[in-house]
Amino acid sequence: MERRSFLRGAVIGTSAAALGGTLWRGAALAAPAQPGAGPYGALGAADANNIRLPAGFTSRVIARSGQKVAGTAYTWHNAPDGGACYADGTGWIYVSNSEIDPSGGAGAVRFSSAGAITGAYRILSGTHQNCAGGKTPWNTWLSCEEVDRGYVYETDPWGVNAAVRRDAMGRFKHEAAAADPVRRTIYLTEDTTDGCFYRFTPTTWGDLSAGRLEVLVAGTATSGPVTWRTVPDPSGATATRNQVSGAKRFNGGEGCYYANDTCWFTTKGDNRVWQYNAAASTLELAYDDSLVSGTAPLTGVDNVTGSASGDLFVAEDGGNLEICVITPDDVVAPFLRVGGQSASEITGPAFSPDGRRLYFSSQRGTSGSSSGGITYEVTGPFRA
Repeated sequence: MERRSFLRGAVIGTSAAALGGTLWRGAALAAPAQPGAGPYGALGAADANNIRLPAGFTSRVIARSGQKVAGTAYTWHNAPDGGACYADGTGWIYVSNSEIDPSGGAGAVRFSSAGAITGAYRILSGTHQNCAGGKTPWNTWLSCEEVDRGYVYETDPWGVNAAVRRDAMGRFKHEAAAADPVRRTIYLTEDTTDGCFYRFTPTTWGDLSAGRLEVLVAGTATSGPVTWRTVPDPSGATATRNQVSGAKRFNGGEGCYYANDTCWFTTKGDNRVWQYNAAASTLELAYDDSLVSGTAPLTGVDNVTGSASGDLFVAEDGGNLEICVITPDDVVAPFLRVGGQSASEITGPAFSPDGRRLYFSSQRGTSGSSSGGITYEVTGPFRA
């Protein structure tokens, strides 16, 4: 999926190096997604779960914090956060983090081919404020601790193998991760106001026990070419974001998603969606709420995922408590809105392997407390 390919080609073809950062900054002002009619149409009236959806879509509650998942012995964890789906024979598994401290960890729900819940269980325990994370190509879940000098834990969605702490991936306030199987590296976001964007390249692809942690280096412009430099001490004795001169700062790194040579990541402090073109090693804005025409439909930018059609689905922490869609032709529009939960945030959006179901959580539900989390499933005619 190549967004703004014509614009990018024009910039490169005009010799961006000779023109410095000016042309890149001008391109960024024109390029980010703008409000428009979404591919799924207007939101309908609120359903029984107080969710407004486009025509043809339905929702159901999968789990509630503090209550047993239907038909299982597992009590769903508090403050459900980042999530991902995994194929499981003819069914699938949805994994979800728990953003509480202490105890954190992650749990999972297993589904049959018809979408019936067939099991639920714990896959990680005894960790701290597990916020987001990422899925690996070898079908493990990277659960990230959003605390100072936090770790990444590699976990088994099937709950068979014990979780392993991956020290080489760095100790910092981790948020999300996204694997790039072409360059055999994993991108990482950092949730601080002066955070950085990292990549971890394992010595052996598929084995995260050793490797090289690097930080993105760029100028102050929002768009243009970037480079990477090695973080000397991933242990974080000195904060990893302060070890490399020229490391680019991002205001509250959040979600991270990779597809087709591109890694999208979000920053909540300035309501932006960034686009890193891994093939060209360039950075640009895919969305910035301060650069839209009229009222910004997407605020409180947080977790992000994508669909087979090339649409990005971006969850809000605050705002109207929506998941908004950003299309490949740079239109941004609401896809769903959760009502009556203004003290919560939307977390963990992830599609089932067949692309027909979208899972997400309201982290604090109607109560506004971490014990009030609700995890949902939306089914409908998603674009293929």
